[in-house]
Amino acid sequence: MSFSLEPAYDDNPRLADLVARLRTYLSGELAQYEQDLGLGPETPLDRSMLEPVWRRSRELGFYGVHLPEKLGGQSLSFTELAALKEEVGASGRILSTSVLGDMGGPLRVGSIFEYATESQIHRYLLPVVRAERACCFSLTEDDAGSDVRAMRTTATPVDGGYRITGHKVFSTGGTFADFSILVARMAGTDDVYSAFLVDLASPGCEVRPGRVPLSGQNIESDIVLEDCFVPAENLLGGEGQGLRIGLGRVVVNRLLHCPTALGAARQALSLALDFAADRQVSGGALLEKQAIQHRLADMATDYYAARAMTYDALRALDAGARPQTESFMCKLFVAERAFEIADAALQIHGKAGMVRGAQIEVLWRRLRMFRVLTGSSEIQRNGIIRELAKVAGGRA
Repeated sequence: MSFSLEPAYDDNPRLADLVARLRTYLSGELAQYEQDLGLGPETPLDRSMLEPVWRRSRELGFYGVHLPEKLGGQSLSFTELAALKEEVGASGRILSTSVLGDMGGPLRVGSIFEYATESQIHRYLLPVVRAERACCFSLTEDDAGSDVRAMRTTATPVDGGYRITGHKVFSTGGTFADFSILVARMAGTDDVYSAFLVDLASPGCEVRPGRVPLSGQNIESDIVLEDCFVPAENLLGGEGQGLRIGLGRVVVNRLLHCPTALGAARQALSLALDFAADRQVSGGALLEKQAIQHRLADMATDYYAARAMTYDALRALDAGARPQTESFMCKLFVAERAFEIADAALQIHGKAGMVRGAQIEVLWRRLRMFRVLTGSSEIQRNGIIRELAKVAGGRA
């Protein structure tokens, strides 16, 4: 893997074409659409803004591109999908998560097909793939984040279905979703969890605007359920399958979050290079100062190392391996190094970078969050040592 701030994929013509077309769309048509709407990094997003992007991205072949051909996709490998997610992350587009379907779209429901019945596929999942409906995922609660087994939302079996009561937080995209993939503990049990397809317009279900995270994005929601009836046919997978569904494919998901952060780090490095080249200090460009040169060199090296290890693990995944330890390592290393790159880039920008809404300031906030989201760095370290301890135990 060679180093480049604009990777080429000459050995894979299909991917090279997809990346080229995606870059054109992100920097051209989508950028213009956002400008026409006057969108900023913290603009509250609503359905009317997003639906045109879903539909247009589907027309261009990006929305659900990773899915099997029978579902309208191109059966991408994990490595190919990662390359597209990296471009999305590097674009700086406000609506970028709507292009491949990360937020509420095909990337959210792709792993659910194996658990869904034919009826559920036709009523819920295929409309998402066709950009007609949107979903959110509801697992986290105020006292049940990393420790999901502490959840208090309960599902009580009743005649014809279930009654669900509870309060979910950080359901990303819930304010414009049609339904939620929601995990609840079965009433009367300590450790039996089930997943349900919950129509968000159901009586007893209320969607509230969630807390605004550090990134400033107005995309979070609370899902509050009070004796909400969910029909039996909306049980996903079967009783007791909730955590398998909710936490399933964690290795894949952990690895596929990394390319988006890598893209953001790549953008931060590019912004820092451009700023240092243009900024005049003491009669010369900032880029001529050795301290700045060394800082940029370290940033580029960190990016290259983080990217190389991520794509190495993804290739192993494509080859049929389950790179559990590597996925922990990639999430840890990418999260920490990507933020360090953004932090160094902000330092190079000086006061100009600390203006609210400046590109580098927005990247800094989002990459700071990545050290916590999808499993904090501490949790990744716990996973690494747990896997290493298994190896050590096996040698004893």
